[in-house]
Amino acid sequence: MPVDQIHPSEKSTYQDHDSGATVHQLTNHRAHSHHFYFTNTGWYADDTKLLVSSDRGNATNLYGIDLSSGEIHQLTDLTPLPLPREVEFLRACVNPTRDETYFWYGLDLIALDLNTLESRVLYQMDEGWDVSMINCSSDGAHVYASISEDLSDRIRVDYLRGYVGFAETWEAKPLSRIIRAATDGSGGEAVYEEQYWIGHVNTSPTIPHILTFCHEGPWDKVDNRIWGFDAETGQAWKIREPKEDGENVGHEYWFADGERIGYHGHFPDGSAHLGSCRYNDTDHIENSFPGRTGHIHSNDENLIVGDGGGVVRIWKWNGEAYENPRILCRHNSSSKIQQLHVHPRFSTDNSQVVFTTDVSGYGNVYLVDVPEFTTLPVIDE
Repeated sequence: MPVDQIHPSEKSTYQDHDSGATVHQLTNHRAHSHHFYFTNTGWYADDTKLLVSSDRGNATNLYGIDLSSGEIHQLTDLTPLPLPREVEFLRACVNPTRDETYFWYGLDLIALDLNTLESRVLYQMDEGWDVSMINCSSDGAHVYASISEDLSDRIRVDYLRGYVGFAETWEAKPLSRIIRAATDGSGGEAVYEEQYWIGHVNTSPTIPHILTFCHEGPWDKVDNRIWGFDAETGQAWKIREPKEDGENVGHEYWFADGERIGYHGHFPDGSAHLGSCRYNDTDHIENSFPGRTGHIHSNDENLIVGDGGGVVRIWKWNGEAYENPRILCRHNSSSKIQQLHVHPRFSTDNSQVVFTTDVSGYGNVYLVDVPEFTTLPVIDE
């Protein structure tokens, strides 16, 4: 299938059986499709289009969906690569200042103009390294990414399918780096390095030189999950240290203000908590919350979306606590591989939530309209 091919709309709309919310199915193909990881927005063209990955034609490529017409525009035509270099777009990101996206292809960090479809290499990784999340700075000037020693010659690794080798990689504490590549093509460099597995580089949506990264591994075993980093000074610091042995936090993400970081976790007794704090590890707000979840996302502390128990669920802050969650819609995804994780994410105006599910038998991408919170059914678990 050539680049620039336009596929007819696969869009359909239905009312969720449990909540009555309007759900728009955007893809419907006999191949897995998914949106970006929940920390990375895929909306572009002034939020009129959405980037998705799809395995059509027995190859993984990037597509843009026109949210009005439903037409699906093929944006890349990439030759499949074997592990550990397989082609995938979970880690891809969008430039917040122009219609350009960034992704890894083999050892190359690629920039793709979403209008002309011209691509260029921003940074070339050396042999012997593996990739993790990438994110673009708020001013659009740099792409940040974490890379770590490729241990696939001594550890069987397949992180996207069953976390194979995940604990073993954490135990090995590979040398890791945060690299910064200029989006104008002027080059890249390592800005941080340590002997610990680093992942999930997330840039502040409003402060160009501030980002977070994580010490990757089992949440209850890493020394500290969330870290802040100032690319101007090179300083790194802990964010939300564990308060007791056996406690865990994770799935950290930025609020839209670029000042606060949200997360969730569990205490050793199994009780769950939702929290946030400023990026300098001050002004902590943390509350126990009813219900369960996997990934979460929000634009602020008021409405939080999650994906536990087979449903996309929403919590609302009432000024003192999070109320019982309410069902936005059912997803029933198997979540068997990373590409089939639900990864719900609000649109910038909280009017919709994007998510992926394989409830149809194949992974597909959906948008659900968010009605008034009080009209949704309450979940008791």
